[in-house]
Amino acid sequence: MSGRVVYDFPSGNEVKDFFKKFRKFALFIIVLVVLAIIGFGSFYTIKEQEQVVITTFGKAKAVTEAGLHLKIPVIQKIHRVDTTIKGFPIGYEEATNRTIESEAVMITKDFNFVNVDFFVEYKVSDPIKYLYASSDPVIILKNIAQSNIRSTVGSYDVDSVITSGKYEIQSKIKEKILEDLMNHDIGLMLVNITIQDSEPPTEEVMEAFKSVETAKQGKDTAINNAKKYRNEKLPQALAEVDKILQQAESTKTKRINEAHAEVARFNEMYEEYIKYPLITKKRMYYEAMEDILPGVKVIIDSGESEVNKFLPLEPLVEGGSN
Repeated sequence: MSGRVVYDFPSGNEVKDFFKKFRKFALFIIVLVVLAIIGFGSFYTIKEQEQVVITTFGKAKAVTEAGLHLKIPVIQKIHRVDTTIKGFPIGYEEATNRTIESEAVMITKDFNFVNVDFFVEYKVSDPIKYLYASSDPVIILKNIAQSNIRSTVGSYDVDSVITSGKYEIQSKIKEKILEDLMNHDIGLMLVNITIQDSEPPTEEVMEAFKSVETAKQGKDTAINNAKKYRNEKLPQALAEVDKILQQAESTKTKRINEAHAEVARFNEMYEEYIKYPLITKKRMYYEAMEDILPGVKVIIDSGESEVNKFLPLEPLVEGGSN
């Protein structure tokens, strides 16, 4: 009987006391865990460039002020929304810069193909609508942007898209996107949209556009040279015109004075003619003959005899004038 082991089991009261102590300890641990959950779950912080949407039984409320905030654990849940400016490309992959033809290739007003790449910048304007107004607001923004890009590019000729009309096209696209975002009201706002690159789809066409651009520069140079020549020659031409006008005015005055003198002379001769018609008539005739036939001897035949008399014109004119 010496090798026999005897076990001493606790009594029933001892077991009951143990379970009572264990329950108290477990309850204490549970209380501590609950207090910890309540303590840590009642507070949350909002960072700069961040907003929070807090829901209470499904009702959402936006909290926009940065700092430490209080919430009801379990009942209230928070959803963080990043409000920094973000962006996405259209027409190419941002990581590899590879062209996405389905997005980049477009048709212009003059039925030419062109590759145009855009970059869209946006930010959250309303966190509640951003989370609950649509399933994927960024995809909706991208679809809106692509639609307005194609419609706007399609209203310009290829030359404007590639060279001179980029800024105007960007501005019009931005206006249209902003208007559509207001109508859709998905909690996003457009910050900016820019054309990253625009080029013809083939090397041959690209070279042709380069030639067109060179020709335009040559045209501008020729126009500037023509304007310079005009500015140089126009004052000379105006001075010449002024000189001609002055000469014409002088000639006009001279002719008018001569005409007045002729009128006065005619009036004097007419008065003499009234007084002595025959004598004045002969004198005028002799003067005219003297002007027409200077130095010629004139034969005057009275018709009373057969003898012809040769008389010089000068004495007659002088005698007539006497």
